[in-house]
Amino acid sequence: MPPRRSVDAQVSRFIDHLTVERGLSAHTADAYRRDLDKYARYLAENGVRDATRADEATIARFVEELSAEEYEEGRRYRASSVARALAAVRSFHRFLVSEGDTETDPAAGIERPKVPRNLPRPLSVEQVQRLLEPPAAGGGGAAAVRDQAILETLYGAGLRISELVGLDVDDVDLEQGSVRAFGKGSKERLVPLGSYGCAAVSAYLEVGRPELARPRSGPALFLNQRGGRLTRQGVSKILAQAVRRAGIRTRVTPHTLRHSFATHLLEGGADVRVVQELLGHASLSTTQIYTLVTGARMREEYFTAHPRARRPPGRRTSPGGTARSAGRRRG
Repeated sequence: MPPRRSVDAQVSRFIDHLTVERGLSAHTADAYRRDLDKYARYLAENGVRDATRADEATIARFVEELSAEEYEEGRRYRASSVARALAAVRSFHRFLVSEGDTETDPAAGIERPKVPRNLPRPLSVEQVQRLLEPPAAGGGGAAAVRDQAILETLYGAGLRISELVGLDVDDVDLEQGSVRAFGKGSKERLVPLGSYGCAAVSAYLEVGRPELARPRSGPALFLNQRGGRLTRQGVSKILAQAVRRAGIRTRVTPHTLRHSFATHLLEGGADVRVVQELLGHASLSTTQIYTLVTGARMREEYFTAHPRARRPPGRRTSPGGTARSAGRRRG
């Protein structure tokens, strides 16, 4: 049996395994580390200095206390946060077994908390049109051209924000109208980019990026004012400004545009498996949640348009609505 190590050292080995051997992104590895640091502190507080000596009862109490724990602002952990932490602990203990540190996995029998299914909240087609209406970026200059290209690419290709900021110039093929994205686990996929997106990126490459570029810029596609690769936070600020200009009052994140991309494709008749490939989902079940969104919109259309329809008590309007139904409600 290998010599026993501290929990912190075991966690560090596991994080190295995630990044080096499994190729997970730094963002994903950081999320694992945050949850496992909390787990390590819990074990230390309960006198467990080696994770291989944790038992099922200890892990169950950790999950119970995490469920009851409150944030500084007084809000409890969401069930999804508890489920994510438990998933990290399970993966960690499976790793210890696979490494030969122990023969037993004390986390295997812990039940996952029930997580309520929250449907994505996409924008309507009309809202997206307002958001992307040139000049969506406002003002002029290189930054405005860049911002327009960013918004068109987020929605036109349905990229994750990490995929967008990771794009290099050579990842965009304007002749073929496609973007090469590197998703979770560094999995590569080619995603079509429509004519609006291609036109916006082309304009940025011609008149925007050359003005922003510096010797340190390297191959990065989207640059900040200092010539470095644009960050996730930078993209979020750009989107927030565009949302305010468009007069959209709902919360919109870069992932909202990805949700909208998928929902609008399905509403337009795209096959769910095609949408799965475009999004880079490993599991079809992840993509199928968008079919529930389109079903909710279909019901909303029915209750809005049918002369003999009566909305059941308590029925709420689906988030966003379609462009057509939104126009009728405004009228």
